[in-house]
Amino acid sequence: MEIAKTYNPREAENKWYPHWIKHNFFKSIPDHRTPYTIVIPPPNVTGVLHMGHMLNNTIQDVLIRRARMLGFNACWVPGTDHASIATEAKVVALLKEKGIKKTDLSRDEFLKHAWDWKDKYGGIILEQLKQLGASCDWDRTRFTMEEDLSEAVIDVFIDLYNKGKIYRGVRMVNWDPQGLTAVSDEEVIHKETNSKLVYVKYLIEGSDEYITVATTRPETIMGDTAVCVHPEDERYQHLKGKNCIVPIVSRSVPIIFDDYIDKEFGTGALKVTPAHDINDFNLGQKHKLPVIDALTADGKISEAAGAYVGMDRFACRKQIIKDLQENGLITKIEEIKNKVGHSERTDAVIEPKLSMQWFLKMSEVSKPALDAVLNNEVKLIPEKFVNTYKHWMENVHDWCISRQLWWGQRIPAWYDDKGNTVVAKTLEQAIELLKTKNSSLNTNHVKQDEDVLDTWFSSWLWPLTVFDPKVIKNGWDNANADLKYYYPTNDLVTAPEILFFWVARMIIAGKEYTGLKPFENVYLTGIVRDKLGRKMSKSLGNSPDPLELINKYGADGVRVGMLLCSPAGNDLMFDESYCEQGRNFANKVWNAFRLVKGFEVGNGSQPASSKAAILWFENKLMEQVEIINDHYSKYRMSDALMSTYKLVWDDFCAWYLEAIKPEFIDGKPQPLDKITQQATIYFLEQLLKIMHPWMPFITEEIWHLLKERSDMDCIIVASWPKIKAGDVNIVKEFEVVKELVTQIRGLRQQKQISPKEKLEVFKKAEVAHASFDEVVVKLANLSAFNYTKNKVDGAVAFMILSTEFFVPLGNNINADEEKSRLNKELDYNKGFLKSVQIKLSNEKFVANAKPELLALERKKESDALNKIASLEEQLKNL
Repeated sequence: MEIAKTYNPREAENKWYPHWIKHNFFKSIPDHRTPYTIVIPPPNVTGVLHMGHMLNNTIQDVLIRRARMLGFNACWVPGTDHASIATEAKVVALLKEKGIKKTDLSRDEFLKHAWDWKDKYGGIILEQLKQLGASCDWDRTRFTMEEDLSEAVIDVFIDLYNKGKIYRGVRMVNWDPQGLTAVSDEEVIHKETNSKLVYVKYLIEGSDEYITVATTRPETIMGDTAVCVHPEDERYQHLKGKNCIVPIVSRSVPIIFDDYIDKEFGTGALKVTPAHDINDFNLGQKHKLPVIDALTADGKISEAAGAYVGMDRFACRKQIIKDLQENGLITKIEEIKNKVGHSERTDAVIEPKLSMQWFLKMSEVSKPALDAVLNNEVKLIPEKFVNTYKHWMENVHDWCISRQLWWGQRIPAWYDDKGNTVVAKTLEQAIELLKTKNSSLNTNHVKQDEDVLDTWFSSWLWPLTVFDPKVIKNGWDNANADLKYYYPTNDLVTAPEILFFWVARMIIAGKEYTGLKPFENVYLTGIVRDKLGRKMSKSLGNSPDPLELINKYGADGVRVGMLLCSPAGNDLMFDESYCEQGRNFANKVWNAFRLVKGFEVGNGSQPASSKAAILWFENKLMEQVEIINDHYSKYRMSDALMSTYKLVWDDFCAWYLEAIKPEFIDGKPQPLDKITQQATIYFLEQLLKIMHPWMPFITEEIWHLLKERSDMDCIIVASWPKIKAGDVNIVKEFEVVKELVTQIRGLRQQKQISPKEKLEVFKKAEVAHASFDEVVVKLANLSAFNYTKNKVDGAVAFMILSTEFFVPLGNNINADEEKSRLNKELDYNKGFLKSVQIKLSNEKFVANAKPELLALERKKESDALNKIASLEEQLKNL
């Protein structure tokens, strides 16, 4: 079979992904094996693949593919999140294009449009993940609004309500005027914004005096119900018991005194607007102030404000400043930068708003989740996030779980016309409960709450309900076989920004309903940024289309490119050149395979150089597999990839293949002996296995081209290389070989000696030790490798570690040039020795350094002294 000169990623991807699916290699069912489980962080059903998804899902696929090869029953559960706010916004926008308003539709009519949209567009991102090579068990694909998953959400609400952990009340919430819904604290992004700090005069009632208040939100002045100062502020002592006049609306409000005020900040006077600031609300409650809501739900000035009614809040801000200036009520305006909260979903500026909402009490339920991380029961990787997690969990607020939307799980609360509230799964159950509170109940007046639950209130159950949605109702003891087998899961790969949104809450839910953690480890990826360090976004135009990258560089190339520079928890500075490097690596592997497959095999004896190279690479392979395994165990994904990369590119391609490549005689390659050929095929197979999690497509392609294999004999289910005892001395000895060959090649270049001209090398040693001499002879093109007890005249000398080598050059040596070179090297080594000796003369360093570090520094000193002695001897001889 003729092998293509260049690797074609698209052909391999189109061939092997359907093959893996057809033969159920991704499928997992409980059996006798130990499970290894990952649940995908469900992407929004509105989503399309972006660079963050690429990074996150590539890491998950690497972990799941390696676990499969290690013999685990690997199960990667895919799915999507219904994303209440984002999806509803998409559907509303789509209807608007058709001239339909949401308000013109009934709830059921709107939800039919929403489901139609979901069915048409909701699976796009999962199909895109297949192009990346994601080896999910697609038969297990779940959606957070599937009937049984939604039922589990309702069961949780009812259960927590009955336990007294969910309550309803008027609270200050983060209101999204564009999404027309409350959002949780964690869904508010604080952005630095250029603002105006406006100093406004509030006239003291019955006098010409005024008190000055500074505000960045003059549009809320109409909601002011007091001005507050510190009780010890001497400037305002004479105003006790006085009122002041709110500008624009001429409302008389009291001047109150409270030590909440920082008298050193600004003017020391605060306008109190209880409806529009949480701290003002608390002051208002304390001082029994009225509440005037000056804004409507969609961010316009309300009737209650008494002025600028119906005007947009930001238009009002400009107008009120203008009007206050015209009335001489502004003393100054400062340009400042301040943090302004924006909705994560719509990017609208958040308004603090008093609203009747449902809340989950967090103080009690969050403690087991905090302990799980602090006790290392759940490991956060990297550990630096533990303190962040601890701070958040120890300062957590009650979770606002209601959303003013239609797309989502509807809150199972019911109301009668007498103000009674019950929580029940069905109308029939609600009526029975309401009858106990209202004997004259009119069932026609029983209404269900219009709101839906926060999306995170469904996704916090994800690791449980993807396996057994009925576990909430039935309990852990009666959980199904799937959940008992796969739960707790092993690794969760997600972004730090949803550590609290999602990760903490999943631990809470897991502890609440099973007593168990939901996962062993949480691998927190960094943010994908461009090479300038900017976060990737559509608005900046710096976010490449992942599918275009796959088309250009192949899935394997992009996977390698994404992970070459992705340490856990640190941001990834992405540059397309990384994908090019990934593609080049794939091409290197392909060319190495073509070389190996192209060797003519004969019956000749095995050369000593090939035998030695095999001995070295066998031990090198074992050493590196152990190192790579260690990187995986510590979740050093980039390090594991880089070790794999170097093992293949440097050790196998640059050294091993060159060492065993047959000689050319009369322009023709000689046959390769069978023993070397078999060893080389074996090595390549082991390397393909190590590369497979990173580069699934090219490794599967080469695996089947190397030899005839059945449809089921695929690398995706091949066994991961097993570690055998290796000889570290052989590996160390070959490092000297590499350095020696490199030195000789450098010498040829320096002296302009043709690579074809054979040289001779002498090694200064008391006893000959010829393990790899033939490899050096071949790679450095030597006529002989000799041993000597004395220096060699007319030769260039150099040291590797503590051993001296000589290369006789005869007329090729220019004494002046050689003296100059040796003097430069001598100066460098003397400087190096001085730096080491300064360190060793430092008593504090010697007393505190680890023994191995001290031994290393002393070896550096010894090697430098030997090198200096050798260089001085060479200069003396010249």
